[in-house]
Amino acid sequence: MAIRTATAEDLVEEVFLFGRVLRNLLVAADETGLPPALIGVMHVLVTAGPCRQNELANNLCVSQSSLSRQIADLVDAGYVERHPDPGDGRASLVQLSESGAQLLKENKEERAGRLHDLLAGWSQDEADAALASLRLLKHTFSTPPARKSVAAHNSDHLGGLRP
Repeated sequence: MAIRTATAEDLVEEVFLFGRVLRNLLVAADETGLPPALIGVMHVLVTAGPCRQNELANNLCVSQSSLSRQIADLVDAGYVERHPDPGDGRASLVQLSESGAQLLKENKEERAGRLHDLLAGWSQDEADAALASLRLLKHTFSTPPARKSVAAHNSDHLGGLRP
């Protein structure tokens, strides 16, 4: 059964606002000294493992050019390493360095601690339900048909031109 258009509109608004609130909350107390975008790159990179920058850009839904500068900053700071791609000598793979992995581990623990404190009034069932809903949204939004649909929608609104 399809959801009502008004529900979809409300979800768009709530997801957007939730993202802003969560980002502001977690970044406000961030002690790494790194810009939030760089911490975000590191969070995705730890999950992706060693990969090419174009794969990482796709996972982050950002352009390769904007990611290139972020990777350069992280390499300069010693948190990310570049290595030749064994399958293609012209390309390189990026991965977290040991110091990057340690910084990210500490950052995740700090964020989880803050979130744990904020959810002190929630029951485990409420937290499990919220987690299940977020995972379902993430899965729905990241599946290929959803991404194709969004790309087609964007293309239609741009007169067939890609951004």
